[in-house]
Amino acid sequence: MTVHRVVFDTSTLVSAALRLDSIPHRALMRAVSTCDLCASEATLAELKEVLAREKFRRYLTDAARRKFLETIENNARRFVVREEDYLSLDPACRDPKDNKFLVLAAEAEAEVLVSSDEDLLALDPWKEVRVVRPADFLGLVE
Repeated sequence: MTVHRVVFDTSTLVSAALRLDSIPHRALMRAVSTCDLCASEATLAELKEVLAREKFRRYLTDAARRKFLETIENNARRFVVREEDYLSLDPACRDPKDNKFLVLAAEAEAEVLVSSDEDLLALDPWKEVRVVRPADFLGLVE
């Protein structure tokens, strides 16, 4: 499968940030080097908010967090998602907080959404978008 555009959900990006030797990190680095990594203001804002949480401070220094966010921001292709895009979302995710990733995938015309979230994974495939775990993404692009 040729993957031109890919969306990563926040849980997968957090896993990639916390463990640089992990499968989520390898999947992210492969996406950055071979695809357009897609993001929206909503997905970037959620990532920043989650990585700033106190519970992650013992695993991720402020400098490492800034460097990771910089990597994402410098390599992500940003797409504008409007409120009305949420209204036409069908089918929506059973967890409404995850709809931001589906709307982004639709707006970006992404082929793949990489997720560790069962609410999103249960939708695979969502329209023409594959919703896969990080390890499965590596298998798709290798």
